[in-house]
Amino acid sequence: MKRLKSLVNPWLEANNEFIELNELLEIVEEEDTNALSQLNNDASALLKKIEAMDFNLLFCGEFDNNNSILSINAGAGGTESCDWVSMLLRMYVRFCERKGFKAKTVDLLEGEEAGIKNVTLFITGDNSFGFLKAERGVHRLVRISPFDSNKRRHTSFASVDVIPEIEDDTEVALDDKDLKIDVYRASGKGGQGVNTTDSAVRITHLPTGIVVTCQNERSQFQNKQNALKVLRARLYEKMQSEKEEKLQKQGSDKRKIEWGSQIRSYVMHPYNMVKDHRTKTETSNVQAVMDGELEEFMFAFLKQQKNNND
Repeated sequence: MKRLKSLVNPWLEANNEFIELNELLEIVEEEDTNALSQLNNDASALLKKIEAMDFNLLFCGEFDNNNSILSINAGAGGTESCDWVSMLLRMYVRFCERKGFKAKTVDLLEGEEAGIKNVTLFITGDNSFGFLKAERGVHRLVRISPFDSNKRRHTSFASVDVIPEIEDDTEVALDDKDLKIDVYRASGKGGQGVNTTDSAVRITHLPTGIVVTCQNERSQFQNKQNALKVLRARLYEKMQSEKEEKLQKQGSDKRKIEWGSQIRSYVMHPYNMVKDHRTKTETSNVQAVMDGELEEFMFAFLKQQKNNND
């Protein structure tokens, strides 16, 4: 009910504002420049509200309203790529803060020298998956490396995978005999008890070979439950992909997660530019993007996706 009201009430409020502006326009004199200027400002503000509501209409996918599971993995390039994963992690955490989402780290493997090799987040919030599904693919960074004493330009890659959190009552069935569950001691930085007990959990789904890990919680039980959530989501995604392949509905917009098929480039040298190669959306304000201002890219992707489906 709360979610439905959040969709309906803004339209009712906008309609009332529109009626009021029309009524005021009829009674304002043409010579009253101050009043006309105020009406123009109010109309501009109303238009922005309507554009924001149009954005919400793009969340028409089956799981767009669901929470999401976001994973970032370093590509070839060693320390450079691991540092790029750290930068992307910060970018998505800042985006979540902007949208009022909650981002919780469930698994993280640090790089050998610096940065992060891979990280998995649970992201909760209205339309979490609807927003973040636009980020799925390979992200490319071009910059002067802070790890290169000769200050040469380097190119780094990282892949981002986003899947919706799947409820327990979906068609995905987990059979205990198909699961290999290993427990081990958590690695990396930790608080009391995190690195002193075998609380980390690794689950292998034997029929498919899918492996998920979780080591963020102190409790082995909590880590197991989180790992099962990720496994269930990945299995459902695999089932859906197989169905789409059979129906030949993959489409050209869904690129493979492989080097050379980047969805977005972040160039910090010799010029500043972030460009999405799917929608051609670009901006020179790289710092704003790295601070989590991703809505422009997401809106363009969702609009393109809707037009393709239509």
